[in-house]
Amino acid sequence: MTKRHTAAWMAFTTAALVAASGCGTESAKTAVKADTKAMAALARATDRTQALGSAEVRMTTDTGTSGPIAMKGTYSWGDGYAFDVRMDTKAANMQAVNHSPTTHVLFVDGAYYYDVDPFPSGPYQGKDWIKVDGSVLFGKKGAQALSGDNGSPSASMKGLKYAKDVQNLGTQTVNGRRTTHYRGVIDSAHMGRLKDVYGEGSPMSKATGAKSILMDVWVGPDDLPVRLKERIGVMTIGMDFDKFGKTATVRTPPAARTADLTEVIEKQQKQQRQQG
Repeated sequence: MTKRHTAAWMAFTTAALVAASGCGTESAKTAVKADTKAMAALARATDRTQALGSAEVRMTTDTGTSGPIAMKGTYSWGDGYAFDVRMDTKAANMQAVNHSPTTHVLFVDGAYYYDVDPFPSGPYQGKDWIKVDGSVLFGKKGAQALSGDNGSPSASMKGLKYAKDVQNLGTQTVNGRRTTHYRGVIDSAHMGRLKDVYGEGSPMSKATGAKSILMDVWVGPDDLPVRLKERIGVMTIGMDFDKFGKTATVRTPPAARTADLTEVIEKQQKQQRQQG
């Protein structure tokens, strides 16, 4: 892989972590005891969030090694999880492939798309989008676990019904709004299908050291989340919700302008495993 592709791969690895914020654990078989009033409030917030279908979100991901990466845009669910955001190019180490201050990032049908400078030569000459399938980052089982709406904010909140010791931490002002702060921990025994994403031996487990997921949710008086924060091993993901609305349509870039690097990256990973 060329230096250009290597720089892009670094960006894929860090930026795609953002999309792993969904922690729905629908296949977990048993819930654990928690504050019943807090659980009822979170259930209302989850139902309202799920029904609205999309939100304008400001998100920050800190992988614990490379500093925070900021994103802003629309997240959509209800008809399959998708997003359309702008990402800080420098923070994501994408300067080698994109000279714009921000990089346009899409997630559609389980694949990530990154808007880059046109390739000057080679088999991808003239193409200005890069595609990589989610299975490259999360493994095939992990990608399947995050399919459908399982990557969405509402899926994250659904996961709290399997959390340990859900607590009401009182009222706090967030983004100028009065909220109630709730916290819970989802341990490995209650991750359900998310074990395929974060469980022992998974690519994400190796990257983050995750053994549990600490979740904080700030809910407004309208029973909608104002802020969601997740700590997954060394990684921290924060989401601020600016506006909820109907399900948004996120479309893939034109195929003629897209360089699919999935197989290229898979071959590189295989070579690295053989050499290691």
